[in-house]
Amino acid sequence: MRIAFFSDIHANLPALEAVLADMETRNLDAIYCLGDLVGYAPWPNEVITEIRKRKIPTIAGNYDEGIGLMSNNCGCAYKTDQDKALGAVSIGLTNEIITEENREYLRMLPRHIRLTFLDESKEENKIELLLVHGSPRKINEYLFEERPEKSFLRLLEEASAAILLFGHTHKPFHRVLPYEQEGQTRYRHAVNIGSVGKPKDGDTRACYAVLEITPETKLTQPDSLQVKFVRVAYNLEKAARAVEESPLPNEYADMLRKAY
Repeated sequence: MRIAFFSDIHANLPALEAVLADMETRNLDAIYCLGDLVGYAPWPNEVITEIRKRKIPTIAGNYDEGIGLMSNNCGCAYKTDQDKALGAVSIGLTNEIITEENREYLRMLPRHIRLTFLDESKEENKIELLLVHGSPRKINEYLFEERPEKSFLRLLEEASAAILLFGHTHKPFHRVLPYEQEGQTRYRHAVNIGSVGKPKDGDTRACYAVLEITPETKLTQPDSLQVKFVRVAYNLEKAARAVEESPLPNEYADMLRKAY
């Protein structure tokens, strides 16, 4: 079973189109979106249309929640007054141009999706995947790679998840987390799938993740779960120029060009 997960498109239609085209070449069995379809770029309606057209199962991100509720707060952790001012322009414009049909779609998105894989002949091979945007506790909680191992393990255990997939930080990583159970070493996995439309890891290419789960995948064998991060080049200048030609702050075009 080859499953693609993507997140944080943030209204960047050229990036989404490139990622969807790349996915079509990879013989995938399923595709899931982990939210933040809108914000920071001028194509929120077009992005939602592409997701809905393909009937991709999608959960809400914090920005989707804000726009769905017609709020002026996206739940973003802006660090400076300047960032807050720029963010206010973005959410204001998104609220202005979003259609009511798409606002309702965002408002009704679920906050998480759980997937269970089970080899019926071997109960111990039951694998629980939990899909969230920020964390299992909060839609806009940031889970960074340097989070202490014990904290990650506690979070996944409380969520009853062997594999946690999430976005929100726009920085992809895969943490393999060992723990002891009944005298045996087992492993949980924390996978940040990165960002399609607004990477922040210095790589301007769109990012998504592909998980491969097979009958040989076991929680006692960490390498039996294959996680691949796929980077896709797209027409970045088209997106950056569209930002500059819109009422959005030019700073957001600079962020696309430098991936920060």
